[in-house]
Amino acid sequence: MRYIDAFCHFFPQPLWDRLLTLEGAGKGMGSRMRGVPAIFDLDERFRVMDLFRNHDYTQVISLGMPPLEAMGTPAVSRELAVLANDGLAELVRAHPDRFVGFLASLPMNDPEAAAAEAERALRQLGANGLQIHSNINGLPLDDPRFLPIFEVAARHDRPIMLHPSRGNEVTDYITEEKSKYEIWWTFGWPYETSVAMARLVFGGVIDRVPGLKVLAHHLGAMVPYFEGRVGPGWDQLGKRTTDEDLSGVLAGLKRRPIEYFKDFYADSAVFGSRAATVCGLEFYGPDRVLFASDCPFDPERGPGYIRDTIRVLESIEMPDEARQKINWRNAESFFGLTPR
Repeated sequence: MRYIDAFCHFFPQPLWDRLLTLEGAGKGMGSRMRGVPAIFDLDERFRVMDLFRNHDYTQVISLGMPPLEAMGTPAVSRELAVLANDGLAELVRAHPDRFVGFLASLPMNDPEAAAAEAERALRQLGANGLQIHSNINGLPLDDPRFLPIFEVAARHDRPIMLHPSRGNEVTDYITEEKSKYEIWWTFGWPYETSVAMARLVFGGVIDRVPGLKVLAHHLGAMVPYFEGRVGPGWDQLGKRTTDEDLSGVLAGLKRRPIEYFKDFYADSAVFGSRAATVCGLEFYGPDRVLFASDCPFDPERGPGYIRDTIRVLESIEMPDEARQKINWRNAESFFGLTPR
C-alpha cells in the first residue's frame, strides 16, 4: 500500500541556519529542535523514511513551529518566507522520490506581502498548498486583511493547511499568568484549530471564497467529537447569548453550520489514537481524510507516529477503495500531484 504523508515538517538548511541567528522565538525554536534532528538533518530524515520503504512512503513537507510571523518584524518574516519556500521547493526538485510536494509558508504579519509570496510560491515554485496558522499573532483568520491570501489559494486550486498555534501565554484561568502543565498544547491546540474553523465559517470567509479548500490538522481537531454541539447546538446560535444580538448570523449563512464543517478536509495525525481515528473517519468520510503523521515529533523523534498511524489505519476495516483514498489518492488530487 502506498502512503503519502500530507502533513509533516522539515526545515531546509538555508532557513535553519538563519533561524539559529535569531533572538526570541527563533532562538527558542533552535534550542528545542536541535533535539529532533530529523526536522533539519536530511540524512537523519532519510534514515527515518527508509524504515518505511516497504510501505512506498513519501512526504509533502512543510515548516515546523513557530509561525514565521512570530519570528520577528515583517521584514524578517518576509526574508524567512523566501528562504523557506525556495528551500522546500529545491528539496522537492532534488528528491522527488522522497518529497512529492511542499506547503509554502507566508509572512502573515504583512498580509500584502503574504499574498504576493503565496502567488510566487504557487505560480513560480510549484507549491502544493499554503500552511497558515490558527491565529496570526493573535488576530483571527476572518480579519479582512487576510482575505486576499485565501483568494490566491482558491484561484490556484490549492489548499490551505490549517496548523494550530498557541503558547503558554494563553492562560487556562483568568486568575493566572500562564498556562500550566502544557495544557496550552494538549487541549489548547485542538481548541485553537476548532476556533479558527468556526471563524472561517461564521466570519463568512468560506462563503466569500468559492472553491476554497481548507484542511484542519489533527483530524479536524475537536469538531468530530463535538458533532452534536456543532450541529443541533449551533442551529440554535444566539439562544444562549443575552448581551449581543446574534439573530442575523444564521440568516447570513447559505447553509447550516455543520454543513460547512463537513466541507473541511482533515488528516490522520492523531498520535496513534484509534478512537480518535474512528471518530474522525465517521465524521468526514474517506473522501475528505488524508494520511498524515506529524513526523518527526513523536517520542522516538521520527518514526513513531508514522508507524503508529499506519498501524491504526490498518486495524480499521474498510473497503480497499476507501483505504487507497485515505492513504494516497486523496493527496494526489488535493495537492495536484503528478500521478505515477
